[in-house]
Amino acid sequence: MGDSELRTPPLKPPLHSTAAPRDQEPDDKDLEKLRKWHEERMARKLRGEYETAVFHLSELVNDNLGSTARIASIRVEGATHTRKSFLGSLINPYLGSAADKPHTLESVLHTTRAVGHILQETDIFQSLGAKLEASRDAFAQPGDVDVVFKAKEKGRYYLSTSTEVGNNEGGASATCRVRNAFGGAESFEANLAFATKTRVSYNASLSAPLTRTLGTRGEISLFGLERDNSFYASHTEGVRGLKAVVRTGTLRSGLAEVGYEAVLRHLSKLTPSASISMREAAGQSIKSSVFLNWTRDTRDDRIIGTRGSYLKLIQEFAGLGGDASFSKTEAHGQLSRPLFPHVTVSLAAKGGLLWPVGDRPVPFPDRFQLGGPISVRSFRANGLGPRDGPDSLGGNIYWAAGLSFISDLPRKPHWPVKLHGFLNAGRLDAIDKSKPVQDSIIANLKQPSISAGVGLVYKLDPVRVEVNFGVPLVASAGDGTRKGIQVGIGLDFL
Repeated sequence: MGDSELRTPPLKPPLHSTAAPRDQEPDDKDLEKLRKWHEERMARKLRGEYETAVFHLSELVNDNLGSTARIASIRVEGATHTRKSFLGSLINPYLGSAADKPHTLESVLHTTRAVGHILQETDIFQSLGAKLEASRDAFAQPGDVDVVFKAKEKGRYYLSTSTEVGNNEGGASATCRVRNAFGGAESFEANLAFATKTRVSYNASLSAPLTRTLGTRGEISLFGLERDNSFYASHTEGVRGLKAVVRTGTLRSGLAEVGYEAVLRHLSKLTPSASISMREAAGQSIKSSVFLNWTRDTRDDRIIGTRGSYLKLIQEFAGLGGDASFSKTEAHGQLSRPLFPHVTVSLAAKGGLLWPVGDRPVPFPDRFQLGGPISVRSFRANGLGPRDGPDSLGGNIYWAAGLSFISDLPRKPHWPVKLHGFLNAGRLDAIDKSKPVQDSIIANLKQPSISAGVGLVYKLDPVRVEVNFGVPLVASAGDGTRKGIQVGIGLDFL
């Protein structure tokens, strides 16, 4: 018998494996590639089963949208720290509106989605799922259902410590937050921070929704700080205050704020070189004011926006008691647009008018300040406007505008570092009440301080860092100029 008669004949279709050429199965010796191939193959299979199940479910629902169904009750299970009265205030209006709609499965599903949306907006729940059950009511009619939301609440307590940089200042802070503090979507937050210029600051606030739609919230806060202002005004400022505010709307469509603020300020620890004007301003002052703010922000990125616009209007009236009596109006705006591929142009502007009421001068802490790496670059921080010796006294009227070009680094468009070129202009003045206000405005616009330069911008969430080389092109007498490299760290840049 020959050797050929002892050999096993080769396998023929359909017994031989054809998986490798069909599914690109790797060689058995490469275990890592084989494992990855099996995982991807299983994921494709599960995805296909899921898509099939969703397709069949949507077919089933669509075929029965006209079936008779009516919501008998809505329950939220798992909301252990939320008041039933608060949940009732959110849900009951939908139950009432559902009674006026046709009793169909389609109306039940629409109502369920609307209730789920409002529950998610409370920011109380980590997860929220809905299901329909046959009504438990003994008097339920055929087609009556209960909508049951299975909820899991977010953690109530949050404590964090961090180091921070912002507006040319670095420091450390500790934050404590209590979510859903009293069972009605209230939020309590306390913050304590220590920094280089603001030596210590604290804030405690409590906010809560004021309407069942959750679109309007009220907040009351206590705050205080100790800030070293000696680098521009030869003193240390202490602030203690109370603020109450009501907010409504969203940033995309327009956020409105109206509120009241009572603040006690104290200027002390004057340096030996303090000017006569600063020594006269030292001491205690009290401000009692009401304010109205409106903000709209459609930028795609708050730090380095490539398109969109930003507008903020500020109106404050002081004189409800205390030493300060004035009317203050401010406007801030920015517009960003792509200019060329990988190049963005940004135009920013702001301005303000502070008009004293009565014979008393406006206290130093309420006056405008201008200049520095985050406003008019290539000038010292708060270095524009009226001065007395080494001290910047602030002003009553100001404007500033900036044109910036931001470009990706060559061959590195994904890097957070960008090239930056800027042209800035602005002016800060004191108002002479003996002249018409329009004359002060015209004089303020005629003689701006101007600067230009180039540098780098780095997006370090949640702040922006700039390293620029700039030169002042036009400067008024007394302006504190800063030619050369200047570093800016902050949130809102001109």
